[in-house]
Amino acid sequence: MKDILKYMSKNKEELVKLNEKQRIVLCEQIRKKLISVVSKTGGHLASNLGVVEMTVAMHTVFNTPKDDFVFDVGHQSYTHKLLTDRLEKFNTLRSENGISGFTKPEESKHDAFISGHSGISISVAIGIARAKLLSKDDSHTIAVIGDGALSSGVAYEGLNNVTKDMKNLIVILNDNEMSISKNVGAMSQYLSDIRNSKSYFMTKDVVENVISRTPIVGDTVVKTLSKSKAAVKNMIYKTTFFEELGFSYLGPIDGHDTEQVILTLERAKKTNKPVFIHIITQKGKGYHLAEDNPGAFHGVSKFNIETGDSAPSGDNFSSIFGKKLIELAKKDDKICAITAAMKYGTGLDGFKREFQDRFFDVSIAEQHAVSFGAGLAVKGYKPVFAVYSTFLQRAFDQIVHDVSLMNVPMLFCIDRAGVVGDDGETHQGILDVNWLSCLDDFNIYAPSNYNELNYFLEHTLETIDRPTAIRYPRGKEDEVISNYEATGKDFDVIGNNKSLAVITYGRIFANVVRAKEN
Repeated sequence: MKDILKYMSKNKEELVKLNEKQRIVLCEQIRKKLISVVSKTGGHLASNLGVVEMTVAMHTVFNTPKDDFVFDVGHQSYTHKLLTDRLEKFNTLRSENGISGFTKPEESKHDAFISGHSGISISVAIGIARAKLLSKDDSHTIAVIGDGALSSGVAYEGLNNVTKDMKNLIVILNDNEMSISKNVGAMSQYLSDIRNSKSYFMTKDVVENVISRTPIVGDTVVKTLSKSKAAVKNMIYKTTFFEELGFSYLGPIDGHDTEQVILTLERAKKTNKPVFIHIITQKGKGYHLAEDNPGAFHGVSKFNIETGDSAPSGDNFSSIFGKKLIELAKKDDKICAITAAMKYGTGLDGFKREFQDRFFDVSIAEQHAVSFGAGLAVKGYKPVFAVYSTFLQRAFDQIVHDVSLMNVPMLFCIDRAGVVGDDGETHQGILDVNWLSCLDDFNIYAPSNYNELNYFLEHTLETIDRPTAIRYPRGKEDEVISNYEATGKDFDVIGNNKSLAVITYGRIFANVVRAKEN
Protein backbone atom coordinates (compact mmCIF):
# COMPACT_ATOMS: atom_id res chain seq x y z
CA MET A 1 0.00 0.00 0.00
CA LYS A 2 1.91 3.02 -1.30
CA ASP A 3 -0.34 5.88 -0.16
CA ILE A 4 -1.45 4.67 3.26
CA LEU A 5 -2.80 8.09 4.26
CA LYS A 6 -5.13 8.30 1.27
CA TYR A 7 -6.54 4.85 1.99
CA MET A 8 -6.88 5.36 5.74
CA SER A 9 -8.61 8.73 5.33
CA LYS A 10 -11.54 6.85 3.81
CA ASN A 11 -11.17 3.60 5.76
CA LYS A 12 -9.98 4.59 9.23
CA GLU A 13 -11.56 1.47 10.73
CA GLU A 14 -8.72 -0.40 8.97
CA LEU A 15 -6.09 1.36 11.13
CA VAL A 16 -6.17 -1.52 13.59
CA LYS A 17 -4.90 -3.85 10.85
CA LEU A 18 -1.69 -1.89 10.22
CA ASN A 19 1.59 -3.24 11.53
CA GLU A 20 4.21 -1.11 13.29
CA LYS A 21 6.16 -0.31 10.10
CA GLN A 22 3.02 0.74 8.27
CA ARG A 23 2.02 3.05 11.13
CA ILE A 24 5.45 4.69 10.97
CA VAL A 25 4.97 5.28 7.22
CA LEU A 26 1.48 6.66 7.84
CA CYS A 27 2.80 9.15 10.40
CA GLU A 28 5.55 10.23 7.98
CA GLN A 29 2.96 10.84 5.26
CA ILE A 30 0.76 12.82 7.65
CA ARG A 31 3.67 15.06 8.68
CA LYS A 32 4.60 15.67 5.06
CA LYS A 33 1.02 16.65 4.29
CA LEU A 34 0.78 18.95 7.30
CA ILE A 35 3.97 20.83 6.44
CA SER A 36 3.06 21.09 2.75
CA VAL A 37 -0.44 22.47 3.31
CA VAL A 38 0.25 24.78 6.25
CA SER A 39 3.20 26.32 4.37
CA LYS A 40 0.63 27.49 1.81
CA THR A 41 -2.40 28.30 3.97
CA GLY A 42 -0.87 29.24 7.30
CA GLY A 43 -2.19 27.70 10.50
CA HIS A 44 -1.05 25.88 13.63
CA LEU A 45 1.94 23.77 12.68
CA ALA A 46 4.18 22.87 15.64
CA SER A 47 1.31 21.67 17.84
CA ASN A 48 -0.07 19.43 15.09
CA LEU A 49 3.32 17.91 14.28
CA GLY A 50 3.59 16.94 17.94
CA VAL A 51 0.38 14.87 18.12
CA VAL A 52 0.56 12.78 14.94
CA GLU A 53 1.37 9.42 16.58
CA MET A 54 -0.99 10.08 19.47
CA THR A 55 -3.92 10.84 17.14
CA VAL A 56 -3.21 7.80 14.96
CA ALA A 57 -3.23 5.67 18.13
CA MET A 58 -6.51 7.22 19.28
CA HIS A 59 -8.20 6.39 16.00
CA THR A 60 -6.73 2.87 16.11
CA VAL A 61 -8.18 2.08 19.53
CA PHE A 62 -11.42 4.09 19.39
CA ASN A 63 -14.07 4.56 16.75
CA THR A 64 -15.48 8.03 16.05
CA PRO A 65 -18.21 9.17 15.85
CA LYS A 66 -19.44 6.46 18.25
CA ASP A 67 -16.58 7.33 20.59
CA ASP A 68 -16.19 11.08 21.05
CA PHE A 69 -12.93 13.04 20.86
CA VAL A 70 -13.01 16.49 22.47
CA PHE A 71 -9.89 18.43 21.49
CA ASP A 72 -9.08 21.34 23.79
CA VAL A 73 -8.79 24.53 21.67
CA GLY A 74 -8.95 22.27 18.61
CA HIS A 75 -5.92 23.81 16.93
CA GLN A 76 -4.11 20.44 17.19
CA SER A 77 -6.84 18.46 15.35
CA TYR A 78 -5.32 18.48 11.83
CA THR A 79 -4.28 14.80 11.94
CA HIS A 80 -7.78 13.97 13.19
CA LYS A 81 -9.19 15.82 10.17
CA LEU A 82 -6.91 13.96 7.75
CA LEU A 83 -8.09 10.62 9.13
CA THR A 84 -11.79 11.52 9.00
CA ASP A 85 -12.72 12.10 5.35
CA ARG A 86 -11.12 15.54 4.97
CA LEU A 87 -7.85 14.70 3.22
CA GLU A 88 -9.12 15.83 -0.19
CA LYS A 89 -10.36 19.13 1.28
CA PHE A 90 -7.31 19.74 3.45
CA ASN A 91 -5.76 22.16 0.95
CA THR A 92 -8.68 24.51 1.73
CA LEU A 93 -7.65 24.78 5.40
CA ARG A 94 -8.57 28.16 6.95
CA SER A 95 -9.84 29.58 3.66
CA GLU A 96 -13.25 30.84 2.56
CA ASN A 97 -15.66 27.92 2.12
CA GLY A 98 -12.84 25.59 3.21
CA ILE A 99 -12.30 23.52 6.34
CA SER A 100 -11.83 25.15 9.72
CA GLY A 101 -8.56 25.31 11.60
CA PHE A 102 -10.46 24.02 14.64
CA THR A 103 -12.98 21.24 15.24
CA LYS A 104 -16.45 22.03 13.92
CA PRO A 105 -19.42 19.61 14.13
CA GLU A 106 -21.18 21.07 11.09
CA GLU A 107 -18.06 20.24 9.09
CA SER A 108 -17.89 16.56 10.10
CA LYS A 109 -19.78 14.04 12.21
CA HIS A 110 -16.38 13.07 13.66
CA ASP A 111 -16.03 16.47 15.38
CA ALA A 112 -17.86 16.13 18.69
CA PHE A 113 -17.84 19.79 19.70
CA ILE A 114 -16.87 23.22 18.39
CA SER A 115 -13.57 24.52 19.75
CA GLY A 116 -11.35 27.57 19.71
CA HIS A 117 -10.95 28.55 23.38
CA SER A 118 -8.81 26.63 25.84
CA GLY A 119 -9.68 24.80 29.04
CA ILE A 120 -13.19 23.58 28.17
CA SER A 121 -12.48 20.05 26.91
CA ILE A 122 -12.71 18.28 30.28
CA SER A 123 -16.01 19.93 31.18
CA VAL A 124 -17.53 19.17 27.78
CA ALA A 125 -16.24 15.59 27.87
CA ILE A 126 -17.73 15.06 31.33
CA GLY A 127 -21.10 16.26 30.01
CA ILE A 128 -20.95 13.93 27.00
CA ALA A 129 -19.77 11.00 29.12
CA ARG A 130 -22.52 11.58 31.69
CA ALA A 131 -25.15 11.70 28.94
CA LYS A 132 -23.87 8.34 27.68
CA LEU A 133 -24.12 6.80 31.15
CA LEU A 134 -27.70 8.04 31.45
CA SER A 135 -28.50 6.56 28.03
CA LYS A 136 -26.78 3.22 28.76
CA ASP A 137 -24.30 3.95 25.93
CA ASP A 138 -21.06 2.04 26.54
CA SER A 139 -18.87 4.09 24.18
CA HIS A 140 -16.02 6.28 25.44
CA THR A 141 -15.38 10.01 25.58
CA ILE A 142 -11.79 11.20 25.30
CA ALA A 143 -10.70 14.74 26.17
CA VAL A 144 -7.34 15.87 24.79
CA ILE A 145 -5.86 18.81 26.70
CA GLY A 146 -2.41 20.38 26.53
CA ASP A 147 -0.29 21.28 29.53
CA GLY A 148 -0.71 24.93 28.57
CA ALA A 149 -4.51 24.66 28.54
CA LEU A 150 -4.33 22.88 31.89
CA SER A 151 -3.35 26.26 33.38
CA SER A 152 -6.86 27.49 32.59
CA GLY A 153 -9.11 27.72 35.65
CA VAL A 154 -12.09 26.07 33.96
CA ALA A 155 -10.00 22.92 33.45
CA TYR A 156 -9.86 22.50 37.24
CA GLU A 157 -13.57 23.10 37.55
CA GLY A 158 -13.97 20.15 35.22
CA LEU A 159 -11.46 17.93 37.03
CA ASN A 160 -13.22 18.70 40.30
CA ASN A 161 -16.47 17.29 38.92
CA VAL A 162 -15.22 13.92 37.69
CA THR A 163 -16.85 11.06 39.61
CA LYS A 164 -15.51 7.56 40.07
CA ASP A 165 -18.41 5.94 38.22
CA MET A 166 -17.31 7.59 34.95
CA LYS A 167 -15.45 4.58 33.57
CA ASN A 168 -16.26 5.85 30.06
CA LEU A 169 -14.13 9.00 30.48
CA ILE A 170 -10.48 9.32 29.49
CA VAL A 171 -8.47 12.53 29.78
CA ILE A 172 -5.27 12.68 27.73
CA LEU A 173 -2.73 15.28 28.80
CA ASN A 174 -0.58 16.22 25.82
CA ASP A 175 2.48 17.49 27.66
CA ASN A 176 4.91 19.35 25.39
CA GLU A 177 6.01 21.96 27.96
CA MET A 178 4.49 24.72 25.83
CA SER A 179 1.26 26.59 25.24
CA ILE A 180 2.05 29.37 22.75
CA SER A 181 4.74 30.88 24.90
CA LYS A 182 6.77 28.81 27.35
CA ASN A 183 4.54 27.58 30.16
CA VAL A 184 4.67 29.29 33.55
CA GLY A 185 3.09 28.61 36.92
CA ALA A 186 2.85 25.97 39.61
CA MET A 187 1.08 23.31 37.50
CA SER A 188 3.75 23.60 34.82
CA GLN A 189 6.40 22.94 37.47
CA TYR A 190 4.36 20.04 38.90
CA LEU A 191 4.15 18.36 35.49
CA SER A 192 7.88 18.91 35.03
CA ASP A 193 8.50 17.10 38.32
CA ILE A 194 6.39 14.17 37.13
CA ARG A 195 8.23 14.07 33.79
CA ASN A 196 11.52 13.94 35.65
CA SER A 197 10.32 11.19 38.03
CA LYS A 198 9.43 8.51 35.51
CA SER A 199 11.09 5.83 37.65
CA TYR A 200 8.47 6.43 40.37
CA PHE A 201 5.73 5.25 38.06
CA MET A 202 7.68 2.28 36.72
CA THR A 203 8.17 1.21 40.37
CA LYS A 204 4.54 1.98 41.09
CA ASP A 205 3.25 -0.50 38.49
CA VAL A 206 5.51 -3.26 39.82
CA VAL A 207 4.62 -2.61 43.47
CA GLU A 208 0.88 -2.44 42.80
CA ASN A 209 1.06 -5.74 40.97
CA VAL A 210 2.95 -7.47 43.78
CA ILE A 211 0.82 -6.05 46.59
CA SER A 212 -2.45 -6.87 44.84
CA ARG A 213 -1.40 -10.54 44.68
CA THR A 214 -0.37 -10.82 48.34
CA PRO A 215 -2.20 -13.84 49.85
CA ILE A 216 -4.61 -12.88 52.62
CA VAL A 217 -5.80 -15.19 55.42
CA GLY A 218 -8.38 -14.23 58.08
CA ASP A 219 -10.29 -11.02 58.74
CA THR A 220 -7.63 -9.57 61.06
CA VAL A 221 -4.92 -10.11 58.47
CA VAL A 222 -7.11 -8.55 55.81
CA LYS A 223 -7.54 -5.37 57.85
CA THR A 224 -3.86 -5.26 58.82
CA LEU A 225 -2.64 -5.80 55.29
CA SER A 226 -5.09 -3.26 53.96
CA LYS A 227 -3.57 -0.59 56.20
CA SER A 228 -0.04 -1.81 55.52
CA LYS A 229 -0.69 -1.84 51.81
CA ALA A 230 -1.67 1.84 51.83
CA ALA A 231 1.33 2.72 53.99
CA VAL A 232 3.77 0.82 51.76
CA LYS A 233 2.33 2.39 48.64
CA ASN A 234 2.68 5.88 50.08
CA MET A 235 6.28 5.14 51.15
CA ILE A 236 7.48 3.67 47.86
CA TYR A 237 5.92 5.98 45.32
CA LYS A 238 4.24 9.33 45.21
CA THR A 239 0.58 9.51 44.29
CA THR A 240 -0.33 12.20 41.80
CA PHE A 241 -2.71 15.10 42.05
CA PHE A 242 -4.86 13.37 39.43
CA GLU A 243 -5.12 10.14 41.43
CA GLU A 244 -6.25 12.13 44.46
CA LEU A 245 -9.12 13.42 42.28
CA GLY A 246 -10.25 9.86 41.56
CA PHE A 247 -8.50 9.09 38.27
CA SER A 248 -6.44 6.08 37.43
CA TYR A 249 -3.17 7.73 36.34
CA LEU A 250 -1.15 6.20 33.47
CA GLY A 251 2.16 7.64 32.41
CA PRO A 252 4.21 9.50 31.63
CA ILE A 253 4.59 7.74 28.25
CA ASP A 254 6.38 8.61 25.01
CA GLY A 255 3.77 10.18 22.75
CA HIS A 256 5.82 9.42 19.64
CA ASP A 257 5.86 5.67 20.27
CA THR A 258 2.60 4.76 18.57
CA GLU A 259 2.64 1.17 19.81
CA GLN A 260 3.12 2.26 23.44
CA VAL A 261 0.30 4.79 23.16
CA ILE A 262 -1.99 2.14 21.65
CA LEU A 263 -1.25 -0.29 24.50
CA THR A 264 -1.88 2.45 27.08
CA LEU A 265 -5.18 3.44 25.47
CA GLU A 266 -6.26 -0.21 25.37
CA ARG A 267 -5.45 -0.48 29.09
CA ALA A 268 -7.41 2.70 29.79
CA LYS A 269 -10.37 1.40 27.81
CA LYS A 270 -10.61 -1.61 30.15
CA THR A 271 -10.18 0.32 33.40
CA ASN A 272 -13.27 0.50 35.57
CA LYS A 273 -12.89 4.18 36.55
CA PRO A 274 -11.99 7.49 34.87
CA VAL A 275 -8.45 7.48 33.47
CA PHE A 276 -5.88 10.26 33.17
CA ILE A 277 -3.11 9.53 30.63
CA HIS A 278 0.02 11.67 30.71
CA ILE A 279 1.67 11.69 27.28
CA ILE A 280 4.98 13.45 26.58
CA THR A 281 5.33 14.90 23.08
CA GLN A 282 7.68 17.24 21.25
CA LYS A 283 6.12 20.29 19.68
CA GLY A 284 7.21 20.57 16.04
CA LYS A 285 8.25 16.89 15.83
CA GLY A 286 9.60 15.89 12.41
CA TYR A 287 10.35 19.39 11.08
CA HIS A 288 13.66 20.54 12.49
CA LEU A 289 12.93 24.27 12.21
CA ALA A 290 9.75 23.85 14.27
CA GLU A 291 11.52 21.56 16.74
CA ASP A 292 14.19 24.21 17.30
CA ASN A 293 11.73 27.09 17.63
CA PRO A 294 8.24 25.75 18.45
CA GLY A 295 6.98 29.15 19.60
CA ALA A 296 7.66 30.71 16.19
CA PHE A 297 5.92 27.82 14.43
CA HIS A 298 2.88 27.65 16.70
CA GLY A 299 0.67 29.80 14.49
CA VAL A 300 2.23 30.66 11.15
CA SER A 301 1.41 32.49 7.95
CA LYS A 302 2.59 31.13 4.60
CA PHE A 303 6.26 30.15 4.75
CA ASN A 304 9.14 28.62 2.79
CA ILE A 305 9.54 24.98 3.84
CA GLU A 306 13.29 24.91 3.21
CA THR A 307 14.15 28.05 5.18
CA GLY A 308 11.10 28.54 7.40
CA ASP A 309 10.96 32.16 6.28
CA SER A 310 7.62 33.87 5.77
CA ALA A 311 6.96 37.10 3.91
CA PRO A 312 8.28 40.14 5.83
CA SER A 313 5.42 41.42 7.94
CA GLY A 314 6.75 44.70 9.32
CA ASP A 315 4.83 46.63 11.96
CA ASN A 316 1.20 46.00 12.89
CA PHE A 317 -1.14 47.29 15.59
CA SER A 318 0.22 44.77 18.12
CA SER A 319 3.88 45.69 17.57
CA ILE A 320 3.15 49.43 17.60
CA PHE A 321 1.31 48.97 20.90
CA GLY A 322 4.25 47.03 22.37
CA LYS A 323 6.80 49.65 21.34
CA LYS A 324 4.77 52.55 22.68
CA LEU A 325 4.15 50.79 25.99
CA ILE A 326 7.90 50.30 26.46
CA GLU A 327 8.47 54.00 25.74
CA LEU A 328 5.88 55.01 28.33
CA ALA A 329 7.04 52.48 30.94
CA LYS A 330 10.57 53.93 30.81
CA LYS A 331 9.10 57.20 32.07
CA ASP A 332 6.56 55.74 34.50
CA ASP A 333 7.54 52.91 36.84
CA LYS A 334 3.91 52.33 37.82
CA ILE A 335 3.04 50.86 34.42
CA CYS A 336 2.74 47.04 34.45
CA ALA A 337 1.88 44.65 31.64
CA ILE A 338 -0.28 41.52 31.98
CA THR A 339 -0.78 38.73 29.44
CA ALA A 340 -2.63 35.41 29.51
CA ALA A 341 0.04 33.29 27.77
CA MET A 342 0.05 35.58 24.71
CA LYS A 343 3.16 37.76 25.03
CA TYR A 344 4.12 37.27 21.37
CA GLY A 345 0.65 37.69 19.87
CA THR A 346 -0.05 40.87 21.85
CA GLY A 347 3.36 42.44 21.24
CA LEU A 348 4.57 42.23 24.86
CA ASP A 349 7.72 40.14 24.32
CA GLY A 350 9.84 43.32 24.16
CA PHE A 351 8.24 44.66 27.35
CA LYS A 352 9.19 41.46 29.16
CA ARG A 353 12.85 41.88 28.14
CA GLU A 354 12.91 45.48 29.32
CA PHE A 355 10.87 45.22 32.54
CA GLN A 356 10.84 41.67 33.86
CA ASP A 357 9.67 42.73 37.32
CA ARG A 358 6.66 44.57 35.85
CA PHE A 359 5.67 41.90 33.32
CA PHE A 360 3.19 39.22 34.40
CA ASP A 361 2.27 36.15 32.34
CA VAL A 362 -0.57 34.55 34.31
CA SER A 363 -0.96 31.55 31.94
CA ILE A 364 -4.29 30.89 30.24
CA ALA A 365 -6.33 32.52 32.97
CA GLU A 366 -8.13 35.61 31.73
CA GLN A 367 -10.42 35.79 34.77
CA HIS A 368 -7.44 35.80 37.13
CA ALA A 369 -5.69 38.37 34.92
CA VAL A 370 -8.51 40.87 35.37
CA SER A 371 -8.85 40.41 39.14
CA PHE A 372 -5.06 40.43 39.55
CA GLY A 373 -4.86 43.66 37.56
CA ALA A 374 -7.59 45.20 39.71
CA GLY A 375 -5.50 44.37 42.78
CA LEU A 376 -2.49 46.13 41.29
CA ALA A 377 -4.60 49.16 40.38
CA VAL A 378 -6.08 49.73 43.85
CA LYS A 379 -2.52 49.95 45.18
CA GLY A 380 -1.55 52.73 42.79
CA TYR A 381 -0.09 50.81 39.84
CA LYS A 382 -1.23 51.12 36.23
CA PRO A 383 -1.94 47.61 34.96
CA VAL A 384 -2.29 47.12 31.21
CA PHE A 385 -3.98 43.83 30.28
CA ALA A 386 -3.23 43.04 26.63
CA VAL A 387 -5.63 40.38 25.39
CA TYR A 388 -7.44 39.23 22.27
CA SER A 389 -11.06 40.37 22.14
CA THR A 390 -12.37 36.81 21.82
CA PHE A 391 -10.51 35.74 24.98
CA LEU A 392 -11.43 38.78 27.05
CA GLN A 393 -15.10 37.81 26.84
CA ARG A 394 -14.26 34.90 29.15
CA ALA A 395 -13.60 37.40 31.95
CA PHE A 396 -16.71 39.55 31.68
CA ASP A 397 -17.84 38.75 35.23
CA GLN A 398 -14.52 39.96 36.65
CA ILE A 399 -14.71 43.13 34.54
CA VAL A 400 -18.17 43.86 35.96
CA HIS A 401 -17.59 42.84 39.58
CA ASP A 402 -13.90 43.51 40.21
CA VAL A 403 -13.30 46.52 37.95
CA SER A 404 -16.46 48.37 36.94
CA LEU A 405 -18.29 48.35 40.28
CA MET A 406 -15.36 50.00 42.06
CA ASN A 407 -14.42 52.18 39.08
CA VAL A 408 -10.91 50.68 39.14
CA PRO A 409 -8.45 52.56 36.90
CA MET A 410 -7.30 49.61 34.77
CA LEU A 411 -6.46 49.63 31.05
CA PHE A 412 -7.59 46.85 28.71
CA CYS A 413 -5.71 46.81 25.40
CA ILE A 414 -7.98 44.68 23.24
CA ASP A 415 -6.14 43.11 20.32
CA ARG A 416 -7.78 41.37 17.33
CA ALA A 417 -10.90 43.53 17.72
CA GLY A 418 -13.38 43.13 14.88
CA VAL A 419 -13.35 40.48 12.18
CA VAL A 420 -10.13 38.45 12.29
CA GLY A 421 -10.45 36.40 9.12
CA ASP A 422 -8.84 32.97 8.80
CA ASP A 423 -9.30 31.77 12.40
CA GLY A 424 -13.07 31.74 12.00
CA GLU A 425 -16.07 32.36 14.21
CA THR A 426 -14.56 31.26 17.54
CA HIS A 427 -11.94 34.01 17.26
CA GLN A 428 -13.94 36.94 15.90
CA GLY A 429 -13.62 40.03 18.10
CA ILE A 430 -17.05 41.47 17.39
CA LEU A 431 -18.74 41.46 20.82
CA ASP A 432 -16.54 43.57 23.10
CA VAL A 433 -18.06 46.94 22.19
CA ASN A 434 -21.56 45.69 23.05
CA TRP A 435 -20.77 44.34 26.49
CA LEU A 436 -18.26 46.99 27.54
CA SER A 437 -20.43 49.92 26.45
CA CYS A 438 -23.23 48.79 28.77
CA LEU A 439 -21.00 49.38 31.82
CA ASP A 440 -21.14 52.71 33.66
CA ASP A 441 -18.20 55.09 33.31
CA PHE A 442 -16.15 52.75 31.09
CA ASN A 443 -14.13 54.58 28.45
CA ILE A 444 -13.71 52.81 25.11
CA TYR A 445 -11.34 54.07 22.41
CA ALA A 446 -11.14 52.58 18.92
CA PRO A 447 -8.10 54.02 17.09
CA SER A 448 -8.26 53.86 13.32
CA ASN A 449 -4.50 54.11 12.71
CA TYR A 450 -1.15 53.96 14.51
CA ASN A 451 -1.18 57.68 15.32
CA GLU A 452 -4.41 57.35 17.24
CA LEU A 453 -3.28 54.17 18.99
CA ASN A 454 -0.13 55.88 20.22
CA TYR A 455 -2.06 58.98 21.29
CA PHE A 456 -4.79 57.16 23.22
CA LEU A 457 -2.30 54.85 24.91
CA GLU A 458 -0.17 57.74 26.14
CA HIS A 459 -3.13 59.95 27.07
CA THR A 460 -4.87 57.15 28.98
CA LEU A 461 -1.83 56.09 31.02
CA GLU A 462 -1.11 59.73 31.93
CA THR A 463 -4.64 60.50 33.10
CA ILE A 464 -6.35 57.15 33.85
CA ASP A 465 -8.96 57.44 36.59
CA ARG A 466 -11.51 54.83 35.51
CA PRO A 467 -11.77 51.53 33.61
CA THR A 468 -10.65 52.10 30.03
CA ALA A 469 -10.36 49.98 26.90
CA ILE A 470 -8.42 50.62 23.73
CA ARG A 471 -9.51 48.21 20.98
CA TYR A 472 -7.60 47.77 17.75
CA PRO A 473 -7.70 45.32 14.84
CA ARG A 474 -5.47 42.50 13.68
CA GLY A 475 -2.79 43.42 11.17
CA LYS A 476 -1.61 46.70 9.74
CA GLU A 477 -3.11 50.16 9.46
CA ASP A 478 -4.76 51.08 6.15
CA GLU A 479 -2.51 53.32 4.07
CA VAL A 480 -5.50 55.45 3.07
CA ILE A 481 -5.75 56.84 6.61
CA SER A 482 -2.16 56.45 7.82
CA ASN A 483 -1.52 60.20 7.66
CA TYR A 484 -4.53 61.23 9.73
CA GLU A 485 -3.34 62.74 13.00
CA ALA A 486 -4.94 62.09 16.39
CA THR A 487 -6.79 65.19 17.59
CA GLY A 488 -7.82 63.87 21.02
CA LYS A 489 -11.43 64.90 20.48
CA ASP A 490 -14.34 62.59 21.26
CA PHE A 491 -15.10 62.63 17.54
CA ASP A 492 -13.79 64.34 14.41
CA VAL A 493 -15.79 65.79 11.55
CA ILE A 494 -14.26 65.13 8.15
CA GLY A 495 -15.61 67.07 5.15
CA ASN A 496 -18.52 69.53 4.89
CA ASN A 497 -21.38 67.66 3.24
CA LYS A 498 -24.54 69.26 4.68
CA SER A 499 -26.97 66.55 3.53
CA LEU A 500 -25.19 63.33 4.52
CA ALA A 501 -23.44 62.17 7.67
CA VAL A 502 -21.71 58.80 8.02
CA ILE A 503 -20.78 57.83 11.58
CA THR A 504 -17.99 55.29 11.96
CA TYR A 505 -15.01 54.35 14.11
CA GLY A 506 -11.87 52.22 14.13
CA ARG A 507 -10.44 50.50 11.09
CA ILE A 508 -13.62 50.80 8.98
CA PHE A 509 -13.07 54.57 8.90
CA ALA A 510 -10.79 53.75 5.93
CA ASN A 511 -13.76 52.39 3.96
CA VAL A 512 -15.66 55.64 4.46
CA VAL A 513 -12.65 57.67 3.32
CA ARG A 514 -12.42 55.58 0.15
CA ALA A 515 -16.11 56.01 -0.51
CA LYS A 516 -15.81 59.78 -0.01
CA GLU A 517 -12.89 59.98 -2.42
CA ASN A 518 -14.72 57.97 -5.07
